[in-house]
Amino acid sequence: MAQAKSVAFHTLGCKLNFSETSTLGRLFENDGFKKKEFEDEADVYVINTCSVTDNADKECRQLVRRIQRRAPGSMVVITGCYAQLKPQEIAGIEGVDLVLGAAEKFNIVDHIKNFTKGDSAQICSCDIEDVNTFHASYSVNDRTRTFLKVQDGCDYNCAFCTIPMARGISRSDSIANVLENVKELAAGGVKEIVLTGVNLGDFGKGFEGGKRREESFYELVQALENVAGIERYRISSIEPNLLSDEIIEFVARSRKFMPHFHIPLQSGNNEILGLMRRRYRRELYTEKVHKIKSLMPHCCIGVDVIVGFPSESDAHFQDTYDFLHGLDISYLHVFTYSERANTAALDINPVVPQQVRQERNKMLRNLSFKKMQYFTGQHTGETRSVLFESHAKNGMMEGYTDNYIKVSTPFREEWVNQIVDWELR
Repeated sequence: MAQAKSVAFHTLGCKLNFSETSTLGRLFENDGFKKKEFEDEADVYVINTCSVTDNADKECRQLVRRIQRRAPGSMVVITGCYAQLKPQEIAGIEGVDLVLGAAEKFNIVDHIKNFTKGDSAQICSCDIEDVNTFHASYSVNDRTRTFLKVQDGCDYNCAFCTIPMARGISRSDSIANVLENVKELAAGGVKEIVLTGVNLGDFGKGFEGGKRREESFYELVQALENVAGIERYRISSIEPNLLSDEIIEFVARSRKFMPHFHIPLQSGNNEILGLMRRRYRRELYTEKVHKIKSLMPHCCIGVDVIVGFPSESDAHFQDTYDFLHGLDISYLHVFTYSERANTAALDINPVVPQQVRQERNKMLRNLSFKKMQYFTGQHTGETRSVLFESHAKNGMMEGYTDNYIKVSTPFREEWVNQIVDWELR
């Protein structure tokens, strides 16, 4: 397979996956491969999968079928969280050649060089207990904003979640290495970096020289503030119990960290939070929102919430709805609970019917729309800084204000990747 010299990628799932796919792309390019679009004909196709999205199996099969129709002789590699959790299931998909688990993902080029195409898929998987090293990743050119992975894995065991089984223990890059990557990105003209991780607030765990390293996310954000060239940072998502007052206060006075937090809630009912094995209660969540808004009234706050968790009654859901309705947040990411193998939630009853789950999802999505309209309306007439993105859609370009309000305007080449003062209308 050494003669294969073109590769195409498709990414399912989170910002972390996008940063890792971008890094995999650079590994291939450094070895002489030409990167192609996924819709083009390539020698190798890599699908980076997710365990959080519904229908991971269905999506994977559809993508592989598309490849087979377009380039039946090509090599198909599946990696990512789904590949770690269900390697045998993926290997059974017709057209799949190689399945790489979490420990082997970043050895992908070596695996392909040593690969011999056969009648069945090869599996290079591992026990998740063996996944304990950190691989820095960042996206470049794939999106205007660069997603920089600084942390991976999770030591929490939420009842609905498979990520600890898919990505292993919590571990991080060192602050020194993060700063080197940031300086490299700054030299490449990057204006905004989004810090990503599985459990970002848990940043600091890792090993160096055989010794356990203890740094903190607060120390990281302090260090990043002083890197020349980067004008904006965003914190992708941070657990409420790890969002300390000192982090909030630092962002409030920072010149570079944007007034924008995304804080998972999952439920606004304490009984359900307990069953979910979340490490906080709604009172703490309220405290964090009030702290942010007292220091930054203009701050955008996004919320993750799950509907239809086992035993969530109409009263539980109404409690969540009322809690979110009364909270000064800006938008919601709403997830419909779906069963995951080997999770504690499977033992909780009663199960919420699918139709009820969908109805609750719709109610919260409608609430999210109203929340974002209200938040945007609060800033009408203000002038805020907007970083415009590079791609054009129907002659229009888009960008985001510092506090994450989307702006659309006719495309102007000179505004690409530039920060422009903009009056919100």
